[in-house]
Amino acid sequence: MAGAGPAESGWRKPRVGHFIGGDWTDSASGRSYPKRSPWSGETLSEVAAGDAEDADRAVAAAHAAFDGWAAALPHERQLVFLRAADVLERREEEMLGALAAETGCGRVFGGVQLAFAVRLLRQAAQLAYRPAGELLPSDVAGTTAMAVRRPVGVVAAIAPWNASLTLAGRAIIGPLALGNTVVLKPSEDSPYTGGALWAEVLHEAGLPAGALNVVTHAPGEAGGIGDAMLANPLVKRINFTGSTATGRRLAEQAGRHLKRLVLQLSGQNPLIVAADADLDYAVDAAVYGAFIHQGQVCMCARRVYVERPLAEEFAGRFAARAAALPTGDPSDPATVVGPVINEWALALIDRRVREAVGLGARVLAGGVPSPPCYPATVLADVPDEAEIAHGETFGPVVVLETVDSAEEAVARANTSDLGLVASVITGDRPRGLRLAAALEVGIVHVNDQPVNDEPHMPFGGVKDTGWGRFGLGFAAEEFCELQWITVRDQDREFPI
Repeated sequence: MAGAGPAESGWRKPRVGHFIGGDWTDSASGRSYPKRSPWSGETLSEVAAGDAEDADRAVAAAHAAFDGWAAALPHERQLVFLRAADVLERREEEMLGALAAETGCGRVFGGVQLAFAVRLLRQAAQLAYRPAGELLPSDVAGTTAMAVRRPVGVVAAIAPWNASLTLAGRAIIGPLALGNTVVLKPSEDSPYTGGALWAEVLHEAGLPAGALNVVTHAPGEAGGIGDAMLANPLVKRINFTGSTATGRRLAEQAGRHLKRLVLQLSGQNPLIVAADADLDYAVDAAVYGAFIHQGQVCMCARRVYVERPLAEEFAGRFAARAAALPTGDPSDPATVVGPVINEWALALIDRRVREAVGLGARVLAGGVPSPPCYPATVLADVPDEAEIAHGETFGPVVVLETVDSAEEAVARANTSDLGLVASVITGDRPRGLRLAAALEVGIVHVNDQPVNDEPHMPFGGVKDTGWGRFGLGFAAEEFCELQWITVRDQDREFPI
């Protein structure tokens, strides 16, 4: 795969190894693989190709570090995260270049990721001072009862490539801030920005050796590491962000080991435009929500429903805006639609669009690949049997549909097996809230587009989009054990 022009910002990381027990190391087998730029095709890094043996070494290192990190004083933990935020800010330009080179991420979305990561770290710094439990009333005289939250131990984190900095950070920082230790497995498509970078930053910030460990792997070899972490009795929790198919397989295996997971899986996210919406605003919101990071965000709008009185004008304006979005080199600040992550992803998008067209869909914008990019594409009249109408297509393709009412849009959206996020744009705020309450999704944004996240919010979905919630405000529910403790103020009388 090759793109026109120079490689992104000249960024290179000649060697990306595992980070285990505070040391950078090669894979036990000595194998590695070349990580290539999705834009230029050039080799950016030679990356350690790990396997189950490396995963077990990392888990052992995390387990050995747990007691010390869990017992660290609150201010010691706090300082690590505050210093890490400063490190990220200082390395901003380097980070933006790395995101562009490794994942094809343009400057706008790179800035979104970096800002989120910095806020995540600074908000995590206060978790060390959050109450660890509460006193409970007891009907047994002379008994003091407490519910106490304790870190679980080793947490396995499996993060995707698409928002690599943000989603890897989300996977590890909450568990770490609560006193757990972590083994992170990044995607083979983002071994640095979704893995080794976090090890660098937190190590520089003073995180003790072994508290965070990173194990990378070659393409097609994630399963061996995932299986090893699931089977290892020292791993107490797992979090995974990725496809529903992979999440289902992990959940089945975790069930055999009685291991709890947090799963954030696929989305088929609706954006509903009511007839009383401000048309200019609705078009702006839909363009951003559909095409940011070339549609490779789990929250991106996949279907846009428009009430009939606005439908024709909205379609014309939306398609024109999509067709005009600059496409190309992600290191160019003007680029909106950069390369998709790899050739397989490009071929899948193209196949699904061509299938939809073959079944009668109309192409209002885009629709013709320009390797390694796929242009912003708007489809109308897509039949329900088309794959793109019901599965998650991870790319800059949107299905546009006219409805007689926003309530009809809600009903159609709710037929999906997926339920991550939705948005509603309307001039009637109370109606927007009523529509939000009727949508079967984990997140709804009224008068905004769906690509939103904040570190402390409860992020997650329903139905086949998974279970559990990310977000620092809810991390203790997922990554702590709740222990009931009682203490007697006096001896008790027993009936036998």
